Amino acid sequence: MPYAASGPASIYYETHGDGPALAFAHGRGGNAASWWQQVPVFAQCYKAVVFDHRCFGRSACPIEAFDREQFDADLCAVLDAEGIERTAIVCQSMGGWTGLRMALRHPDRVSCLVLSNTPGGVDTPAVRDALTQARAEFAAKGVGSAAVAEDFPDRAPEAAFLYTQITGLNLQASEALEHGGPVWVAVEELQQLAVPTLFVTSDQDQLFPLAVIEEIAAAAPGAELAVLPGAGHSPYFEIPKRFNDTIAPFLEQHIS
Repeated sequence: MPYAASGPASIYYETHGDGPALAFAHGRGGNAASWWQQVPVFAQCYKAVVFDHRCFGRSACPIEAFDREQFDADLCAVLDAEGIERTAIVCQSMGGWTGLRMALRHPDRVSCLVLSNTPGGVDTPAVRDALTQARAEFAAKGVGSAAVAEDFPDRAPEAAFLYTQITGLNLQASEALEHGGPVWVAVEELQQLAVPTLFVTSDQDQLFPLAVIEEIAAAAPGAELAVLPGAGHSPYFEIPKRFNDTIAPFLEQHIS
């Protein structure tokens, strides 16, 4: 199993398929395994790269070294380990911090960016309020319930159960997140974004309501926005075919 060294962290990753690179950055409740409904589809056309953020899943990192500021460096380490110069990135929730910082700090390495159900750490009052509410939702309901639509466990009990099992593999995550707070991207920085970007959100997201994502998407130059019905915070997991079909044309247009 391959690992990439990034400072004190050892980042677990996998690659599947051949072709232009397509990296997936998971959210707070996930890890590399979260993308099980995307990798088999997109690995038919691309070199799909999945990884565990530091202190998540199989990535090893001292708790005191957990720092979202290093998320983009961790992904760069994975790309370097594979000799990948340029990639598209699909992000969900917390993974948006990784993707947006990659696009702003290393635009030459990012062909295009998909930001699903995430403001990417852009600093606005609405985003700060949403994060405060999200923490309350996680505390009250648990990550597995807050990160999907309220009726998802009834509609898809097997998938809902699997989501909680994948979340349970993140043994260090809760402690690490308490140690390292969020890092922010100023709206003025977002306005300098030069990478083709698609925002995806859904109509039942309990954590980042549509209005929050609309505000961020409007500030990103040339960004597109897709709103998916029938899902909560994790459409990639809840309605995978619709999610895949939504992002596929954008990726095909921009990946190089």
